[in-house]
Amino acid sequence: MSDEAEPKRVIGRPFQPGQSGNPNGRPKVKPFRNALSEALKAAGGDDEMLRAVALALVSKAKEGDVPAIKELADRLDGKVAQAIIGGDEDDPAIRTITRIETVIVDPQERNG
Repeated sequence: MSDEAEPKRVIGRPFQPGQSGNPNGRPKVKPFRNALSEALKAAGGDDEMLRAVALALVSKAKEGDVPAIKELADRLDGKVAQAIIGGDEDDPAIRTITRIETVIVDPQERNG
């Protein structure tokens, strides 16, 4: 048993100031991307195979296939930001509240 006192830790603060609990940050795992890469490799995947897939997507988009067009736009321009709240008929994004009140105050009258 050691005579040294263990450092006192405050609840909710398990690390010393300046010390990160996750020094490498969030892992950059992309499971779908990894699965696609492995599938390409298994099919004799090289850059030519990937180009063929990209050309198939472009040709579908040229034919007017809306999901293919959307996929290309998302890949090239980035996905469109989604609204966080409201926007439905039952839950509008902005709710207008109109209320007019008249309050008459008599400073001489005191309700004790």
